[in-house]
Amino acid sequence: MYAIVSINGQQFKVEEGMKLFVHHIKDAEEGKAVEFEQVLLVSDGENIKVGAPVVEGAKVIVEVCNPLVKGDKVIIFKTKRRKDSRKKNGHRQQFSEVIVKQIVA
Repeated sequence: MYAIVSINGQQFKVEEGMKLFVHHIKDAEEGKAVEFEQVLLVSDGENIKVGAPVVEGAKVIVEVCNPLVKGDKVIIFKTKRRKDSRKKNGHRQQFSEVIVKQIVA
């Protein structure tokens, strides 16, 4: 069984027991269960339910493993030609690590 769920503006294909890195979930604590109700599609292998825009009564229950994980550093380097102008900046995105516990359809 799998589902396509929208979490913090991103769509993920999830299955039970799957580990995900999603954008940082505010007010999430380690070991706490979080429910996401924006389920766009649910499939159990032969039957497929497609929502318009979401499937009624469906939700995905996840457990937070690590509430704050930092991603890889991305370097932003800007130059202007012939101006001797350079700007270097870096960014690390914050994620939350979750495990999918149950898909309720």
